[in-house]
Amino acid sequence: MEKTLKQQPNNLIKVVLFGPESTGKTTISRMLARHYNTVWVQEYAREYLQDKWNNKRELCNGSDQLPIAYGQMKLENKLAQKADKLQICDTDLLETVVYFENYYDKIIDKDLKKAALENNYDLYLLTYIDTPWEADDIRENPHQREEMFKTFEAALIKYNKPYILLKGSLETRIKIATKEIDKLLNPRLTL
Repeated sequence: MEKTLKQQPNNLIKVVLFGPESTGKTTISRMLARHYNTVWVQEYAREYLQDKWNNKRELCNGSDQLPIAYGQMKLENKLAQKADKLQICDTDLLETVVYFENYYDKIIDKDLKKAALENNYDLYLLTYIDTPWEADDIRENPHQREEMFKTFEAALIKYNKPYILLKGSLETRIKIATKEIDKLLNPRLTL
């Protein structure tokens, strides 16, 4: 496995979905990638943790942070080579940091945290908790959604990341997201 936590240099506009579990990040990121006819970077942690559950009947723990982070960046860097102008990411390393700080052992690998803060995204789409909870094998915290939403938003503010809030129906969320992404793709739209 590629052992880097840094983005490979490119000229892409990068948009990342960000927020608590079961708030529509995967659905929205897929739809946006389809809308813009670009690559979609899936959340590596879902595949990794589902395999862990299927093979060992174990849930996520603190030792999973680096394998998840390396896997996520391998996917992102690989798929960046296939994108034209825009890359839509289902998650990023800052999301990994926030999860592990809050759910697991609170001790974050220093290289992971450094990369999470240095990797660059043009826009974060923060997903609100006004979507129904959907249980699955690896989702663990249906009763902490509001608290986690506040934690995710606080991280974006603390680290001065550019973000907008997505809430409401799926149609409303896509409309808000595409309006903001269109501005990034064509800065003259903001004049």
